[in-house]
Amino acid sequence: MTVRIVIADDQDVVRAGFGALLDTQPDLTVVGSAADGAAAVGVCRETHPDLVLMDVRMPVLDGIEATRRIVAGAGARVGGGPRIVMLTTFDLDEYVYDALAAGASGFLLKDMTAERLFEAVRVVAAGEALLAPTVTRRLIGEFVRLRPHTTEPTPLALLTPRETEVLRLIAEGLSNAEIATRLTVSAETVKTHVSRVLAKLGARDRAQAVMLAYEFGLVVPRSGGPRKAPW
Repeated sequence: MTVRIVIADDQDVVRAGFGALLDTQPDLTVVGSAADGAAAVGVCRETHPDLVLMDVRMPVLDGIEATRRIVAGAGARVGGGPRIVMLTTFDLDEYVYDALAAGASGFLLKDMTAERLFEAVRVVAAGEALLAPTVTRRLIGEFVRLRPHTTEPTPLALLTPRETEVLRLIAEGLSNAEIATRLTVSAETVKTHVSRVLAKLGARDRAQAVMLAYEFGLVVPRSGGPRKAPW
């Protein structure tokens, strides 16, 4: 399957560079580009990509609002529309939480290697999610600081004990294969559990599910941060 990609960035050199790199891969193809957030919304409406690489800071409409509009506009479509990965120059970007809350599946730094870019696109297009480790640590800190644990009933109450365990392992940074090994079950069984967790929490993807796990207090940050970027 070929992953169809839109690149949204206000710098010509970034759009051209990422486009040239991605088009070297037989399973990746760039179907559109945009120099601002409003144009990105329009291009996505026309091309129906699988994934969008979205700059955070752009003129006319910033990447966060563009993400929000793309996600909202795709809500009624089969498959839920494109996955969105935010591009940023800063690992401690002040808009991390807002972007994920808007529906982004993660963040990447613009100075990543070509191999990291290819891997990230394939991982996110397959339904996973990712963040740079330093961004992840800051994100968790924001959960603790800004999102106090609630004593009200939460969607976590809908999960079975095994689903709760799976969510906790996702938040620790384990992949489906690693969860399967930890629980001594098949990868397909884990995939089924993950799908049910997302459905019960009303989460768009694993990134959203982990946000809820921290927000509702199922998982608490360890000192020094997680062992790797969850998702």
